[in-house]
Amino acid sequence: MKFRFIKGEWDMTKYLKLFINGEWIHSANPETQDVINPANQEVIAKAPKATKEETEKTIHIAKSTFESGVWSERTPGERAEVLLQIANGIEAHLNELTELEVMNNGKTIREAEADVTDALNTFRYYASLLQNQTDETFEAEKDLQTMIVKEPMGVAGLIVPWNFPILMSVWKIAPALAAGNSIILKPAEITPMTAVKLYEIIEQTDLPKGVAQLLLGTGSVVGQTIAESEGVDVVSFTGSTQVGQRIMQAAAGNLKKVSLELGGKSPNIIFNDADIDLAVDYALFGIFMGAGQVCTSGSRLLVQEDIYASFIEKYLEKAKTIQVGPGNNVNSEMGAIVSEKHMNSILDYIQVGKEEGARLILGGSRMEEVDLKKGFFIEPTVFTDVTSDMRIVREEIFGPVVVIQTFKEEEDAIHLANDTDYGLAGAVFSQDQAKAIRVIKKVRAGITWVNNYHLSSVQSPWGGYKTSGIGRSLGKYGLDEYQETKQINISMNAEQLDWFEGKK
Repeated sequence: MKFRFIKGEWDMTKYLKLFINGEWIHSANPETQDVINPANQEVIAKAPKATKEETEKTIHIAKSTFESGVWSERTPGERAEVLLQIANGIEAHLNELTELEVMNNGKTIREAEADVTDALNTFRYYASLLQNQTDETFEAEKDLQTMIVKEPMGVAGLIVPWNFPILMSVWKIAPALAAGNSIILKPAEITPMTAVKLYEIIEQTDLPKGVAQLLLGTGSVVGQTIAESEGVDVVSFTGSTQVGQRIMQAAAGNLKKVSLELGGKSPNIIFNDADIDLAVDYALFGIFMGAGQVCTSGSRLLVQEDIYASFIEKYLEKAKTIQVGPGNNVNSEMGAIVSEKHMNSILDYIQVGKEEGARLILGGSRMEEVDLKKGFFIEPTVFTDVTSDMRIVREEIFGPVVVIQTFKEEEDAIHLANDTDYGLAGAVFSQDQAKAIRVIKKVRAGITWVNNYHLSSVQSPWGGYKTSGIGRSLGKYGLDEYQETKQINISMNAEQLDWFEGKK
């Protein structure tokens, strides 16, 4: 099997091994998992399933490496230099990483290339942040100088999802390494390809052996062992709320720090004074980018009643033109669903919506055209006439399915927006800036937009309220997730305290 950017034949054995203590090794477990191209169901590789014993051994190696100080005691400038080496390696392999992401995840070339570019910029950002980070020192009281310092936590277990394999890996790896930790990355079982390539790049840098480990395997074995282990000091997980809850429970044994970026059912509020064409454009992008397999997707459209008819007309007109197809086709605007299992879950939700009495006005089916029938493709799907108690309104579908509700007044929009267990993202469209800012401040979510959707930067904190998680990725906040904060109090003119004078 040959690919455009990958030189020579595809080498499964080279790519799909475990990376432990600076070596690529086969798992002792003979059982493997097929890695599928969701656009055509071709098996592109076989991934190992690391055992509990291999995971425990890896944690021990990571702990020993951390305690040795070969990385944890490096200066910020020295660590920054290695992060820049990784960034440069990603840039040198940008085309190959892009193609691997398209082939393994099913997303479009445009989306995958943006992810890889964001990944290399994330490493560069944290290198810059390290070079500009300073400790805090102040005079607490006379002759007592206090220093506030940041220190690495130890071993960081990093568990990433299948929807943004390269980007979510880097959002965790870059700050965790920047802080001086040893890391263990566990990619999603079904999308390991770019993680393996990323570790090949890391292998070529000056990062000491044993600092960065890669374990391929199941969540029930590798993920659970990482979460439970007393040798792991912090766990960062991105994925569903249900799995996040299990990780939090497992991590309670040694009260390790937990950072969770979980599910969402995000509202996108369209007021009657919005620029309708702009709102339609971003509303489509908000839900159908990534085939809706995005935690922050604007899956609930809230449209003010008096513009509902005109908005729907324009929205459907543009939605019908979305080009769905294989990610390696440059004309494709929406790619495949990541797996048959997840495709069936989305189709089940669509059936639930029909049975609940919602009105299906667009899509709703698997795409069976000749060039798509071998893959996992679902039509852009739109439901109206929904109520807040319906499952398709309350539960995260994680696919190209949007529900549209109407509201009368500003207060109604805020109530509908916050009537959810989630609190990850939300948006407001209005040309009245004062109103837009007033409303967005009342939306209980951690990632929000005014007159746009999905636009963000590596400097900005990423995370949610309520059951959408705890902690933050990116920015200086993301670095804080992997650091301990210590106070050091220094007597500048030490004198004997004589607290206990032995009086009778």
